[in-house]
Amino acid sequence: MSRPTRRQVLHVSAAALAGTALAAPVAFAGTASARPTAGHGHSEGHQAPAGHEMPEPFDEMYQGRHIEGWPADEGAPEHGHHAGHGGRAHSRSAPAGPHDGMDFVVRIDNDDLHVMRNADGTWISLVNHYETFTTPRALARAAVRELQGADLVPVVTG
Repeated sequence: MSRPTRRQVLHVSAAALAGTALAAPVAFAGTASARPTAGHGHSEGHQAPAGHEMPEPFDEMYQGRHIEGWPADEGAPEHGHHAGHGGRAHSRSAPAGPHDGMDFVVRIDNDDLHVMRNADGTWISLVNHYETFTTPRALARAAVRELQGADLVPVVTG
């Protein structure tokens, strides 16, 4: 019996790998975890993607800086109160605002800090992009420490 050449072994291995890569999405597509939930992970109330609860709003002074945060669907705060708690409601008929597409709004001294939620439920910001935090409050506090008194520069898109 002759031994296979190196080229034959590599060819068979590549074919098997390609077949596995092509078959995996088809096999995975039928599972419940592959199907999106209604609203792409968002449901009524404060449910966040992947079943993570939406964090509670906060408004506090931290190291001499005013930090606040609230779920974006509650609208902007007015005099320290959030919509549903004495603030104005966010109008869906209004033109696109600075918080559209965001799940949670975080501000430091009334300047928006762009935050993003990871798939595992942790949070990152533009200030601490490579460090994850369990809550937006912890993220805002870390951003204050990182800024060391500097002001946030607005993110300009478009």
